[in-house]
Amino acid sequence: MPMNRAHRKLCSSQKWAQAVKDRLLPWALEDVELGDEVLEIGPGYGANLRVLVDRVPSLTAVEIDGDTVRLLEREWGDRARILHADGSDMPLPDAAYSAVVCFTMLHHVPTDALQDRIFAEAFRVLRPGGVFAGSDSQPNLRFRLLHFRDTMNTLPPAELPPRLAAAGFKDPFVDRHPESGGLRFRARKPAAG
Repeated sequence: MPMNRAHRKLCSSQKWAQAVKDRLLPWALEDVELGDEVLEIGPGYGANLRVLVDRVPSLTAVEIDGDTVRLLEREWGDRARILHADGSDMPLPDAAYSAVVCFTMLHHVPTDALQDRIFAEAFRVLRPGGVFAGSDSQPNLRFRLLHFRDTMNTLPPAELPPRLAAAGFKDPFVDRHPESGGLRFRARKPAAG
């Protein structure tokens, strides 16, 4: 996992899980209809997954780190499908999901090209009319300190809509949180016909 020890400790903490439940996911998914079959790319230690599993009928999570996959399978494998795979090359069928989500993980993807492949994969596995939604952090001093010797490739908010459009999405929307400065996004796969 591309995170230093302090970062791993924070992301696996109960404090972070509670912040995700109380603040991050309600804001990131405000007015987003997820539907019946949801895919989370990059669940990490499962803070988002533990909220989503109670919110949607069927949840699949794709995680690149093998140790983390085993942890997620122990904790949530009876309620979610956990796959050890790369979000930029997922072993999943086309048009299988009503929604694809990812939260606070895209800045851990080392290059823009790999981020764009994740966007393309999200588009591929979405059903026509499906939504791709999520959030990510933006750099500030505290964020930079937390990411010392980490992978940190943040998404400039103004660059995200054209990148989502290039992957095939329509109506890309990006805005910033008024307090944290983090970003949330959503876009749709065009409906069939």
